[in-house]
Amino acid sequence: MRIGLLTDGGYPYATGESRLWCDRLVRGLAQHEFDIYALSRSARQVERGWIELPRRIQRVRTAPLWAAADDGRGYGRRDRRRFADHFAQLAAAVCGDGPGGGLGSGPGSGPGDGLRSGPGSGSRDGSGSGFLDGPAGNSDGFAAGLYGLADLARERGGLYRALRSETAVRLLESACRAPGARRSAHAATVPDFLAFADRLERALRPLSLDWYDDGTLGAVDLCHAASGGSAALPGLLAKRFFGVPLLVTEYGVQLRAHYLATGGTESAPAGAGGAPAGSAPLSRPVRALLAAFHGRLAAEIYRQAEVITPGNAHARRWQERCGADRAKLRTVYPGMEAERFSRAGSSAGGGTAGGGSASGAGAVDRGGAAGGIGDGGPGTLVWVGRIEPAKDLVSLLHAFAAVHAAEPGTRLRIVGAPAQGPGAAAYLAHCRALAAQLFPDEAVDAHTAGENPVSFEEIGGPETPELPDAYAAGDVVVLSSVVEGFPISLVEAMFCGRATVSTDVGAVVEVIGGTGLVVPPRNPRALADACVALLRDPERRERLGEAARARARELFTVEQNLAAFDDIYLQLISHVPVRRAAADAVPFAHPAEMYAPVRWSTDRQERQGRQGRPGQPSHPGQPSRPGRTPVGVGESDV
Repeated sequence: MRIGLLTDGGYPYATGESRLWCDRLVRGLAQHEFDIYALSRSARQVERGWIELPRRIQRVRTAPLWAAADDGRGYGRRDRRRFADHFAQLAAAVCGDGPGGGLGSGPGSGPGDGLRSGPGSGSRDGSGSGFLDGPAGNSDGFAAGLYGLADLARERGGLYRALRSETAVRLLESACRAPGARRSAHAATVPDFLAFADRLERALRPLSLDWYDDGTLGAVDLCHAASGGSAALPGLLAKRFFGVPLLVTEYGVQLRAHYLATGGTESAPAGAGGAPAGSAPLSRPVRALLAAFHGRLAAEIYRQAEVITPGNAHARRWQERCGADRAKLRTVYPGMEAERFSRAGSSAGGGTAGGGSASGAGAVDRGGAAGGIGDGGPGTLVWVGRIEPAKDLVSLLHAFAAVHAAEPGTRLRIVGAPAQGPGAAAYLAHCRALAAQLFPDEAVDAHTAGENPVSFEEIGGPETPELPDAYAAGDVVVLSSVVEGFPISLVEAMFCGRATVSTDVGAVVEVIGGTGLVVPPRNPRALADACVALLRDPERRERLGEAARARARELFTVEQNLAAFDDIYLQLISHVPVRRAAADAVPFAHPAEMYAPVRWSTDRQERQGRQGRPGQPSHPGQPSRPGRTPVGVGESDV
């Protein structure tokens, strides 16, 4: 089977959230061929290059969403009128306050439920006829406008200039001022329309790509989008133009990520709404319009996808609220390499069983103090993840103050990925200052350097050369997040057999499943009490750690992930008619009966003429019996 893998800001680039599981998917399913269609998010990502790709990848096509993509084409009068009609439909749907704009639609009740299911029930000749015909199709302005712009871009190009033209801005203004428009859009000004038009053009840039012909996406058997949003747009068009089935996998819901990225006053990171990193802060009307656009786009993607695979129940609930049909949803947990963490042994009896390499070789940055704290050992808490405000390290530090007061020998090791961006660096500096304030260096005597019980380390440094070393450094792994999707660090700790204390956010409860302690978020006292309870009960830590390891090996391995996707691939392709022309070189292109030395069916009159009319009656009026050729006997032998 030939799979078109659609990615956005990840695989095959060396950086990106989807690169790991996509690489495992491509390498693990050796029986399938893969074509990669990747969207890049920044020049830095492109400069860092690709990871090493397996040989079974047939084609790699990339397109940047961060650079200008002007093809130099303009529209004549007829095409300008055509663009204005389609864009007005899309703008009215985005600016309108009607149903189907994102959250609030019930499961299976996304925008345009009466819309037909696409080329699967229409044409396969690329014309797209039957996709939006009928009153039900005309009632869905967003889908009609989106696919109308896609048809125009495929035939004429020039969508980059058109979406940034004065006509587009005036149409946006008219839609925001029209009766029934959402309240937040009424306050939009001309700079807001220009900013939204810029973000919209970036999000819709996949419509203008040259990926939609018989040699590219038209040649694949299945499109697998590694995320929603812009990554799934090529899959929508492949289904419209060629009838290719679409599978959408979301380990982190794109709409939720957009809400988190643009919900505040800070500028959105690269990828949020199609904006490059470092862009200016967004005004409230622009954020509202972008949220409405992404909500309607998510609903359309979920409606057109044959199967949607959320990575956990938390993502599944988001998809259902955005209009996904429950019958299409199938949870597939992300797969992780269990053997990588197997050497981090059980924490029974304290110490760093199986994790001696986590010793503090060299100086450890401990809230600004010099000196090392050595191995994790008994009474050590470990936190692993990206250092950012959503992880709420401030509450963790305050909770550890209570833990340290109850158990003076405890230590806290904060192991994080290298800080990226000015925001992450500033937050890390704030946490270090808070640690130094809460835990001033305590010296045993006047001749001994003081030690801080809190250390800040980086993965790949001398203290934690590899990720398993971070979990082997202590007895209890802590997660203090206030916002979380799928908690990867918890799964890694479970593979290491570590007891965990987590906040009840995202998919934490689903992942833990009773093998760890869960407390409310933003509650340092509850977090401290849970940590103290585990530190004082080694037998309970051992039981929870072994149960966590067994659960992780049952649900979160690479093998179960690959088996689930392979099964979905085969199920989807079994319901889709063969679109390729059969060739003699293709195995099993013809049935085996064609090669048997027998004519299984012949014209009776022709056979009788060649063989002396054996079916002629011997007596007048006697009914004739047709001549028969025995099975396995050639006609020359009769």
